[in-house]
Amino acid sequence: MTPFTLIQILITIWLALYGLNAFVLLFLYLRHRRETHPTPSIAWEDLPHVTVQVPVYNELHVVERVIDHVAALDYPRDKLHIQILDDSTDETLWLSRGRAALHRERGVDVAAGHPRPVLTSRPDRGGFKAGALNWGMSQTQSEFIAIFDADFCPSPDFLLKTIPHLVENPQVGLVQTRWVYLNSDYSPLTEAQTLLFDGHFGVEQIARCRSGLFMNFNGTGGVWRRRCIEEGGGWEDDTLCEDLDLSYRAQLAGWKFLYLRDVAVPAELPPQITAFKRQQFRWSKGTAQALRKLFGPIMHSKLPLTKKVLGVMHLSSYLAHSLMVLHLLISLPLLLLPNSGRLPIEDFFGLLGLGQPLVFILAQQQLHPDDWWRRLRAFPMMLTIGVGIAWCSTRAAWRGLTKWGGTFIRTPKFRLEDKNDDWACSRYRLRADGNTPGEIILALYALVTTVAAFTTGKYSLIPFTLVYAVAFGMVAGMGIAQGRPMHQHRSLRTTVGGDGQHR
Repeated sequence: MTPFTLIQILITIWLALYGLNAFVLLFLYLRHRRETHPTPSIAWEDLPHVTVQVPVYNELHVVERVIDHVAALDYPRDKLHIQILDDSTDETLWLSRGRAALHRERGVDVAAGHPRPVLTSRPDRGGFKAGALNWGMSQTQSEFIAIFDADFCPSPDFLLKTIPHLVENPQVGLVQTRWVYLNSDYSPLTEAQTLLFDGHFGVEQIARCRSGLFMNFNGTGGVWRRRCIEEGGGWEDDTLCEDLDLSYRAQLAGWKFLYLRDVAVPAELPPQITAFKRQQFRWSKGTAQALRKLFGPIMHSKLPLTKKVLGVMHLSSYLAHSLMVLHLLISLPLLLLPNSGRLPIEDFFGLLGLGQPLVFILAQQQLHPDDWWRRLRAFPMMLTIGVGIAWCSTRAAWRGLTKWGGTFIRTPKFRLEDKNDDWACSRYRLRADGNTPGEIILALYALVTTVAAFTTGKYSLIPFTLVYAVAFGMVAGMGIAQGRPMHQHRSLRTTVGGDGQHR
């Protein structure tokens, strides 16, 4: 057996484990799918104090919208406190202060910057989002803390649907809700992202929560119990996934989490492939850092072995992209070796590989029973970008496994609420990134491997290498095309004053 063959076997088995993990989550979802969590009844006067935190950094297009939505939350005014944790370096800070002042005049307790005794502008951006959340907690004594990113638009009854669960069950430290999307049908790219995220929120989170497995706070659209944050060790900035990190530390400390699928919060998907890759880079790096940090505490805990193993699988999930890249790279040497061929174990892997696609399909059927077939038209695009970002995720995972912390680079948002909205001339628009040359090289390498497979008669490999070639080539091409300078005029949905009128 050659070293390349041994590597191929190890990669195949490892990837098969991720496929098996998807089947396990499918089984657990089907087992628990009929369980419900009705909202407990609580008198208006008995509702506790809640602080809503909105961490912001250079969100010119959406900051006023999110302030309007959190200010419209239906909750006792004397018990609702809003913090706009604005670390911006552009006009966003001016807009958030003006909007906060407007709502304060209407009787809403909202703080944004220095125009108010409670300061929510920090001296610096230390710790990035984790630092901002810690800063905000130091300014309030509320028992419960809701968190929304700048592109989220909670409905007025959000707190009334979430807070009672925390009040009724003192063992619950977090209530996480489902993301839905304002621009899911904006483009093929946003449709594909919808399928990806719906798989997580429609199946995986339910399976993990209702089976007592580790589940994660998704960074936004959730409500924390303050004591849970404190006993979990607080927000830390040694990983770029401070939400995932604290989620596991809090559950290791004994806290329970609750996921409410029926409470949905609209948000915005990135319309640029480079913005999506930036988001995935941050998540892949942060998840790898969380794996380094938490592997020991998880394995040394007194939790059931099944929960430990599935938790580690969850934290290592982004490593699947690295295995995909390595699988491609060894394919050509294996083709050129005499007597090499497709291993029987690869057929087994192929069957297990159906697990994750079935998660996406089932999520659409459960979340959108009336038109789930139509939504699956984005499946080829989802598969393509899922493979095409593998190089970006591989670089990110390597950095996460070798370095702590890092710069929190935000995913830009453009306030895309219908198909007529545009983003191409926004200052937040991104150029093609440093991953593009690697993607082009991998696309060419996959094409060479395809030719080699054809000439050597190893035809069974051709569909896989062609998928790699198309995926890496398309992601690179989209990044280049969407990153070109645009000269035409466009109108952005931004507000230049505090009067609520868009100009």
